[in-house]
Amino acid sequence: MSLARPILLPPDEAGIARAAEILREGGLVAFPTETVYGLGADATNDTAVARIFEAKGRPRFNPLIVHVADRAAAETIAEFGDTARRLADAFWPGPLTLVLPLKPGAGISPLVSAGLDSVAIRMPDHPLARKLLSTSGRPVAAPSANPSGKLSPTAAAHVVEGLDGRIEAVLDGGTCPVGLESTIVGLLPEPTLLRPGGLPAEAIEKCLGAPLAQHQGSDTPNAPGQLASHYAPDALMRLDAEKAQEGEVLLGFGALEGALNLSASGDLVEAAANLFHHLRALDSMGTGRIAVAPIPDHGLGRAINDRLRRAAAPRDG
Repeated sequence: MSLARPILLPPDEAGIARAAEILREGGLVAFPTETVYGLGADATNDTAVARIFEAKGRPRFNPLIVHVADRAAAETIAEFGDTARRLADAFWPGPLTLVLPLKPGAGISPLVSAGLDSVAIRMPDHPLARKLLSTSGRPVAAPSANPSGKLSPTAAAHVVEGLDGRIEAVLDGGTCPVGLESTIVGLLPEPTLLRPGGLPAEAIEKCLGAPLAQHQGSDTPNAPGQLASHYAPDALMRLDAEKAQEGEVLLGFGALEGALNLSASGDLVEAAANLFHHLRALDSMGTGRIAVAPIPDHGLGRAINDRLRRAAAPRDG
């Protein structure tokens, strides 16, 4: 399906109302969350959800996250046990996605869960996202608003650049503050880290009073963001680089300076917020190769390194 250039909607009552109307009519609307921009569709509408996969070029076996405005909406879709409630009480709204048993009769399109009997669900912590969800009155399936496998968008301009002619509208909320996708924890049944993200795993483990189990990779994802090659720029990437080699541009961190620095002070929160934006900027230089300075592998550094490993992984074709 080829559409006109997406409508850029302002972050006011009229913009939110129009975005909600487009969602209810089966259209696609990109909207800001605290993590990255999501590409939203009515999660109960099979055709609308199918259009997400078409617009992104996303494999249909890769599940989507359902975004809801409040806990009441979440509990009509998924089965919440004591552990899920404890995590939701502690971290919702926020960058935590829970993978839970799908309630029979929840009305969610089977395309959302890729035919599994579980569903990934979260309550975003962004005022525009929350207002859009409540105004639409729908659960909204929303992966990142970018072509599948490419860099995630942290600004409205990134969305338009990647999905021009494929979606109806973008609700412009400025730059996303976290800059990394949500952390995903599965509860089927023991708490398992399925994807590191914008909420450090250490905070979740402190809440639970126990370590998270680690997901053992499989060919078929049971949550978003598990494909080996993902979040990738066009340029080839080399990780843990102390300096750039000939033909490379260096993405720095801390004292290791490069063409751009994720955080000169070594602040992992700042580095996470800058990651996709800086990779996009370096990619646009056209050198074809990006070297990345070492990133500490704790806190948000675990999520940053996860994205970098997937971005640097061998690609098909």
